[in-house]
Amino acid sequence: MGAPAGASVPIRVPARLAAALLLALTVCGSALAVDDESAASFFRADRERMQQAQRANSIKQRPTHLIRRAAPLRGVTVEEPAAAQSPAPRAPEEPASRIADAPAAPSAPPVEDRAAVQRAPDSLFTIAVIGDSLGVLLGQGLTEAYLDRPDIAVLRKARENTGLVRDDYFDWVKGARDLLAANDKVNAAVILLGSNDRQQLRDETGVFDLRAPRWKQIYGDRVEAIAQAFKARNIPLIWVGLPVMKSERFSGDMERLNEVIRERAAKAGATFVDVWDAFLDDRGQFATYGPDVNGQFQKLRAADGVHFTRPGARKAAHFVETEINRLVDAAHPKVDPAVVTVDPRVTVEPPPLSIAPASPAVEPVKAVVDPLATLPALAPAPEVVIPVRPAAGNVVPLTGPVSARGGELATTRARRVGEPSEAEVLLDRTLVQGRPLDARPGRADDFTWPKR
Repeated sequence: MGAPAGASVPIRVPARLAAALLLALTVCGSALAVDDESAASFFRADRERMQQAQRANSIKQRPTHLIRRAAPLRGVTVEEPAAAQSPAPRAPEEPASRIADAPAAPSAPPVEDRAAVQRAPDSLFTIAVIGDSLGVLLGQGLTEAYLDRPDIAVLRKARENTGLVRDDYFDWVKGARDLLAANDKVNAAVILLGSNDRQQLRDETGVFDLRAPRWKQIYGDRVEAIAQAFKARNIPLIWVGLPVMKSERFSGDMERLNEVIRERAAKAGATFVDVWDAFLDDRGQFATYGPDVNGQFQKLRAADGVHFTRPGARKAAHFVETEINRLVDAAHPKVDPAVVTVDPRVTVEPPPLSIAPASPAVEPVKAVVDPLATLPALAPAPEVVIPVRPAAGNVVPLTGPVSARGGELATTRARRVGEPSEAEVLLDRTLVQGRPLDARPGRADDFTWPKR
């Protein structure tokens, strides 16, 4: 009789087979347990080795303001550990006596000073640049302009957020004198400031607004004091005028400052360089973009409408280069070594020939006479005077009296008394009578058929 549906049917396994299966499961389970434990220990040991390697090759970073003379681009410096750096090969040891006799090796100059060491100190022309944030940018432009001139050095001493109004924050009159006292090798100076001077000016007599006459007087006195400090040391000063600004009110104030600076700086012997028109467009307005020194269309002014971009600073420096080059040429005139200048009025007399008497035992020596010494002295070269051609000829007024007969440029028929002029005749014919003018042959309004 069969088993009912859904009922479990017991399976009978022989005792020997069951014992064999139980033994096999025990062995496999222990082997699996051993494999899991060995794999875990392997990965744990490998992870520890990786962590040790990372600690050995770790990278330390520190801010650049704590590092002296560091100038990275991203604000941090990377310092490798000593273990990661390859040691320098050791030189073979020498005897102590040889080391004592050898002269001491000169210390190598820093990288930034090697170019200055290679230059001759007498031929180096140093330019000091002072001013506010615009002066900082102008100094950068001048440095870029004279990169290929090893005989010219740019000393950048401008300070941001400064001016001539807030002398309690930074006094540029005193700063200019301190600069001249600390630097004996300054040959010329360039100054650009005033963008921060649109504020009230205080002195011992009171507080004055920008448009007050007393404000203008005090500001001009400080400009003249700076120029006088350089004049007293016989150092040429180039005062660069303020550029046009994006704001119309700001530009108006800068124009007033330029008027004061131009007048008072020139009074003290300084040279004023105007860069106002260099940053205007074709319509005479503020230009953010424009041609640079190479004629390429570039962005010249920053987004604030006040400061220069790098091409703009280079363009502003271009207008100062002319004055600087003139000063450099005057200080160190160029001499072509291939050209020898000889004054024809100077004659060189040959030295007298001394002939010793001949001894009887020695054959007398014949005197050698220079054939050029017997030539007469050259006459001085005549001076050649080249007439200077005038820039323009004689000015002849067209409305003046005729100086020669028949010299009239245009003549008209004399009119009788009461006779209308040609203009009156044309007006009466065209506007009153409404008749057209007579067409001239060959003109566009000549519609007559050609006659055969």
